[in-house]
Amino acid sequence: MSLDFIVNPCILSIYIMRRAPSSIVLSQTGGPLYQQIVNQIRERIAFEEWAAGEELPSIRQLAADLRVSVITVKRAYLELEREGVIVTQQGKGSFVTTNVEIGAQLYEEKMAGHLEEAARLGVTLGMSDREIVSRLRKALDWVDDARPVPPKTSKESQ
Repeated sequence: MSLDFIVNPCILSIYIMRRAPSSIVLSQTGGPLYQQIVNQIRERIAFEEWAAGEELPSIRQLAADLRVSVITVKRAYLELEREGVIVTQQGKGSFVTTNVEIGAQLYEEKMAGHLEEAARLGVTLGMSDREIVSRLRKALDWVDDARPVPPKTSKESQ
């Protein structure tokens, strides 16, 4: 019986390690810890690593996995709830929202943030609007060149 007691926590640890939340990585220099958790959960949802309706780890479990305060994870979950990214059902847990448009919305927000930052950097460097737009076009051209060309179908090759 004491052997079962030793084996079961090991199985539980392996299960926890395989869940996606254990891949959340926090940095002491990466801003507030709750914001890092919010950002990484948003990314997992946007990149569809976590599907609509999928259960998130409990606040206590994620806090233990990340070795942070329960209050820190609670604040992150409340922020995500407020944004409509997750829903919490009392006594059942927190889940990724079933709103199918949330992934695209998160991508849009992330892109808008990157564009604002690029514009801010351009202005800081003293670039004109035209120069900033030109750089964006060059970046788009680079992305287009890097995109794989889809194979031709048999109808197209004839």
